[in-house]
Amino acid sequence: MVQKAKILLVDDRPENLLALEAILSALDQTLVRASSGEDALKALLTDDFAVILLDVQMPGMDGFETAAHIKRRERTRDIPIIFLTAINHGPHHTFRGYAAGAVDYISKPFDPWVLRAKVSVFVDLYEKNLKLREQAALLRRELDNNGTESLPGAIGGTLLPELSARLAAVEEQAEALTKELEETAHTAAVSTAEHLERKLAALRRALDALEPGASGGAPGKPPG
Repeated sequence: MVQKAKILLVDDRPENLLALEAILSALDQTLVRASSGEDALKALLTDDFAVILLDVQMPGMDGFETAAHIKRRERTRDIPIIFLTAINHGPHHTFRGYAAGAVDYISKPFDPWVLRAKVSVFVDLYEKNLKLREQAALLRRELDNNGTESLPGAIGGTLLPELSARLAAVEEQAEALTKELEETAHTAAVSTAEHLERKLAALRRALDALEPGASGGAPGKPPG
């Protein structure tokens, strides 16, 4: 069963949270409510999120301050934040949103289709990153269990081809996603997708190094 991505919705007004849930329900992901910046930070202590939709105007800790706390934490600093605001104070206000770490800044009322499309991009990126981490963790477990001396048989004979095939599927999906994003000119999302592709390339190099007879080390043994 494929694990659903979690999307954090942060707004002090229940009617706004309800509207966001109605718009994003079609994505069939797990939607988590937070009615304040403090509640959002608590939710981020225990759960991983694909993207955060963060209202700017909230009593107490506003969206900018909440984003600053999120970006200071190592666990959460890389989670994309989309700011939502009902006011528009011009370029300076928008710049403040991006300076706080937002990947996008949307004024209310917004087009539901546009918001859903933007969120789906980051859900896709999150899922690709999960697959990448799973493949890397599988490889590390096999290396720990079998030791480097048994790599030619245990890894090279059965596991390595399977890992390579799985990685190829993820690489193909990531490449298609990057091309799609380039057509939309969504700069922040393109940058994130390119970062994912670099991670995939690094993992591909590591797998190639494990191939029997690979240069840079003993057969079946990673260089280093």
